[in-house]
Amino acid sequence: MSVSPILEETLIKRSQQKKRTSPLNYKERVFVLTKNRLTYYEGKAEKKSKKGAIDLQRVRCVEIVKNGGVVIPCQNKYPFQVVHDTNTLYIFAPSNESRSNWVQKMKEEIKHNAAIVAKFHPQFWYEGEWLCCGQAEKLAPGCEEYNLFGDITRKPLPPIPGSEPTRPPPPPPPDEDIAEPSSQTEEESREEMVIALYDFAGMESHDLALKQGEEYVILKKCDANWWRARNKYGEEGYIPSNYVTEKKLNNLEQFEWYCKNVNRNKAEEQLRKLDKEGGFMVRDSSSAGAYTVSLYTKCLGDNVNPIKHYHIKETQTTPKKVYLAEKYHFSTIPELIEYHKHNAAGLVARLRYPVGSQGRTAPTTAGFSYDKWEINPSELTFMKELGSGQFGVVRLGKWRAQHKVAIKAIREGAMSEEDFIEEAKVMMKLSHPKLVQLYGVCTQQRPIYLVTEFMELGCLLNYIRQRRGSFSPQDLLSICHDVSQGMAHLEAHGFIHRDLAARNCLVNDALIVKVSDFGMARYVLDDQYTSSSGAKFPVKWSPPEVFNFCKYSSKSDVWSFGVLMWEVFTEGKMPFEKNPNHEVVMMVMEGQRLLRPKKASSSIYDIMQMCWQDKPEDRPSFAQISLMITDELEADGVSS
Repeated sequence: MSVSPILEETLIKRSQQKKRTSPLNYKERVFVLTKNRLTYYEGKAEKKSKKGAIDLQRVRCVEIVKNGGVVIPCQNKYPFQVVHDTNTLYIFAPSNESRSNWVQKMKEEIKHNAAIVAKFHPQFWYEGEWLCCGQAEKLAPGCEEYNLFGDITRKPLPPIPGSEPTRPPPPPPPDEDIAEPSSQTEEESREEMVIALYDFAGMESHDLALKQGEEYVILKKCDANWWRARNKYGEEGYIPSNYVTEKKLNNLEQFEWYCKNVNRNKAEEQLRKLDKEGGFMVRDSSSAGAYTVSLYTKCLGDNVNPIKHYHIKETQTTPKKVYLAEKYHFSTIPELIEYHKHNAAGLVARLRYPVGSQGRTAPTTAGFSYDKWEINPSELTFMKELGSGQFGVVRLGKWRAQHKVAIKAIREGAMSEEDFIEEAKVMMKLSHPKLVQLYGVCTQQRPIYLVTEFMELGCLLNYIRQRRGSFSPQDLLSICHDVSQGMAHLEAHGFIHRDLAARNCLVNDALIVKVSDFGMARYVLDDQYTSSSGAKFPVKWSPPEVFNFCKYSSKSDVWSFGVLMWEVFTEGKMPFEKNPNHEVVMMVMEGQRLLRPKKASSSIYDIMQMCWQDKPEDRPSFAQISLMITDELEADGVSS
C-alpha cells in the first residue's frame, strides 16, 4: 500500500564529496517526505527513478543553513540541511516559503527521535572546514545550540547572496487596532497536553511538581531536557521532559504495560522476577515501529522456557487493524491488550499482570533543575569512599540530604580545569538512560567537585570479574547492548568518548550498564596518560589512527567498543594480557586481532571484527552496531 506524501517538490541536492579532490555537484531531484522517510528521485514526478532515501528515525537535525559567503551555483538560493548518522545532506529550495515548509514539517516528524543533536553547524562545510567555527574535522561537534522546536517561520531568515530582496509589509493604517495573525491565534489555542509518567518533587522554587498519571499543559519547551508546564490548579513551573509523554490515543508510553527500550533478555529477566502467571509487557521489536508482547506462564512444564514472545501484527486491509491471534482484530494496541486481559484467545495465558509498573524506575534528569549546573558544596553530604580514579577520590554522597549522588573531588593539577568547566555545561545536557548523568559541578572552591548519578554496583569490569561463570551469553550481549545505546547517543550528538573500556562503564542496582567519563580524557594533564608512549595510555583499546596520529573520532570509539565486547565475553580478562604496549602496537599494525572468546558465537565475534577494521570509514556506526546486537538478542525467534 502506498504511503501518502507529506511534501513533494523538485529541489536541488548538493552531492556528497566521495573524495577530497572531487568537485561539488548540484543535482535537481524530486524530494518526497513521508512519515518514515525522506526519498529523492531523478526525473519527473510521474516517472521517477529512486536515487536515495533517509529513514527519519536516523535524522538528528533539520535546520536552515546561513550562508557564510559561499556562491551558490544553482537557481535555488535557499539552503537547508538534514543531518543523519554522520552525514550532512544540503538541499536548496526555490523560495523562503518552500524552505520554511520543509524544515518545519521535518522537525515535526523527527521531534520524538532519541538522537537529536544538542548543537549544530549553522553554516556550510566548505573546502575542508566549517565556515561558522573554522573547525577542520567534518565530524566536529556543532557550535550553535539547536532548537528542535524553534518556529523558523516567525524569525527573519538570513539574506542569501544573489537572491531578490524581500519587500517589507506595508505599515498598518494609523489609529487602528492591529489584529493578531489568525495562524498565530490558532497555534496558541492548541495546547499540548502531556501525562506524567513518574512523580517529580521539584527541587527549586521555579519547578513544578509532577504526579504520575496526571495531565499538564506545556507552555514552553525551553530546551530538550526542561519544559515549562501548568497543572490543573493553574500552577506553573519547570519539569523534566523525560518525565512526561504526549497525551495521544496511539502513544503507548502512557500505559503501564509498555516498556520502551527493553530488549528480549531484560524482558525475560523482569518477567521471571515478577514470577506471576500472566505477567506481561509490550516492548519495541527489533523492527522499527513494530511491537512485541512478552508473556509469562507456568503451564508449559519445567524444561520449557516459561516466556513467550508474540509479534503484534497488522492486517493488509484499509484501515489497518492489529492482532495477536488471527481471528481477533482491533483498531489500536490498547484495545488489543484490553481484550486479551480477559481472553487468552490463542495465547498461552491471559494478560493479567503488567510488569511495566514494577520495572519502571524514574530516569535521571539533566541537572537537578532547569539551567542549574553550579551546585553549592554546602548542600552536599560526603559519605563512604567508593574508589579513586584518574582525577581523584570518588565518594558516595547526598545532595540536600535526600538524593544519592557520586562526588568526584578533582585533584589539583590532574586536569585542565578551565576548559572542563565550560564543557561541563554541554555534558550535562547529554541525557540518556544508558549514560551516567552529570548533575552539576562545584567550581567556586578547590578542589572542584563533579556531582554525578550514583551507580550502586560500581565499575562494569569489577562487576563481571566478581560474577564470572554466572552469565549466559544473552546476559553478556545485553550488557554490550546497553553500552552500544549510550554510545549511539554520544555519536548522534557529535561527542567522542576517547577512553571507552569496561573500567569506564558502571552498573546500577537494576543491572543497567551505563557509559561514564565520556570526553574526560581531553582534560587529563598526565603525560603518561595522554602520550601513546606512556605506560598508562590505553593502547590495548586504541585503533592505529589514535596510537599513530592521535586522531580521535566516533569511529575510534567503535574500535574501543569492539575491545569492550571482548572484555565482556571473556568476563573481565585483560586484552593482550601477555604483551606490553609496544608489542601490541606492532601486532595490531601487522593485522593481528584479539581471538574469539569461548562465550561469543561466530556472529558476535563478527561484530567485534567489524569494529576492528583498519580504516575508520570501514567500521560500522554505533547506531548500526546497536541494531545488529538487537537482532542477535531477538534471534531465538518470536511466537506466531
